[in-house]
Amino acid sequence: MTSSLIVLLIVLVFALIICGIPVYLSLALTGFASLLTLSATTGTPLATLVIPQSVFNGVGSLPLLAIPFYVLAGEIMNRGGITQRLIKFALLIIGRLPASLAQANIVSSMFFGGITGSAQADTSCVGGILIPAMINEGYTPEEAVGVTAASSTCGPIIPPSITMVLFATAVGASIGGMFMAGVIPGILIGLGLMTVVALRDHKHHFPRRTGRLSKEVFRKTLVEGIVPLGLPIIIVGGIMSGICTATEAGVAAVIYSLIASMFVTRTIKVRDIWSMLQNTAVMSGSILMIIACAKIFSYGLSALQMSTIVTNLILSLTTNKYVFLLLVNILLLIMGMFMDGGAACLILAPILTPIAVSMGISTLHFGVVMVLNLIIGCGTPPLGVCLFIACKIANISVERGSKGILPYIIGEMIVLLLVTYVPFISTFLPAILGYNII
Repeated sequence: MTSSLIVLLIVLVFALIICGIPVYLSLALTGFASLLTLSATTGTPLATLVIPQSVFNGVGSLPLLAIPFYVLAGEIMNRGGITQRLIKFALLIIGRLPASLAQANIVSSMFFGGITGSAQADTSCVGGILIPAMINEGYTPEEAVGVTAASSTCGPIIPPSITMVLFATAVGASIGGMFMAGVIPGILIGLGLMTVVALRDHKHHFPRRTGRLSKEVFRKTLVEGIVPLGLPIIIVGGIMSGICTATEAGVAAVIYSLIASMFVTRTIKVRDIWSMLQNTAVMSGSILMIIACAKIFSYGLSALQMSTIVTNLILSLTTNKYVFLLLVNILLLIMGMFMDGGAACLILAPILTPIAVSMGISTLHFGVVMVLNLIIGCGTPPLGVCLFIACKIANISVERGSKGILPYIIGEMIVLLLVTYVPFISTFLPAILGYNII
């Protein structure tokens, strides 16, 4: 009876989301329904009174302060012309390689991911410039969409990553440890996509840049690119050196981005700060609303003993950790296609992580696998957010965009399997830096 009820509640939350009801409201309504059911079945009429406490506990965690700081730092740098500078810097690095603009698109996303930590922001900002540029240079719209939407997955893997903050908060892991665990997998994703571009270039002969930059332009582009790249260096360097926590690194990132944009590049003014704070409040508020409502949903399922039921179900299917990881990959890829990655992470992380740990899988390794799966889903049909954004920019149908992204999704799947079954890739940096990887 209880297991059937849990399945019904999970189906209900997905049905509400697919019907267009906001994610936070879907989670809140389903959570309230689960608590009402608990009251009726257990004779505890006060069960619904935990809702205010669940909401407070959901957003009252100190590590969650990192989210608005990283969002604000990204907003400041983006308002300060960061995207154009990073693209020029990426083109400088790529030089005259075959398919240079497509390769620069991927490198730009890797840089941009080290600033915003959001796949959607990456697709909107980088894609808004490079998709039209790639089409004008001779790439098909499908190719431009595929490269852009797929490379956006680098954003939430290379630190800072908002989704990793959510995972760490949901399971009580170290945010700094999660950030460090994502460095090498994020770089591998970028290199994997660049390899796909190189292989496709042999067949399609993509446009190749042949012009040389003058010394003056080279020097100017180099200097302009170094300024925004100081932001991820501060975040990663501060955490790796132990000077600051992930939240404190977010504060330092805001200060650095503000000084750089106001006094070095001089691209924003004091009057711009208020609108950036408003945008940050809206973006952070939407994330925190999902977190708060997911806590209600999670509490209701926990009270109905979902963790025990799911654990027993999975262990009845397999006790082999490699088979378990394969099943998790399949589940999360499907979840990522239909649901916001952050919400899915908040719902599933507390359920699946204890099972993974009981099988001897590192929490940090499992976290990277989980985040990577959900973010790949952002670029896959039918409801991949990044794919939708890229197709809208290119003014093509999602069906056409899906054909363009398919080769790049295959490349990401190969990297995903590598990260899944070679834990050393995720745990190497955290281990040498002294983080608890269990």
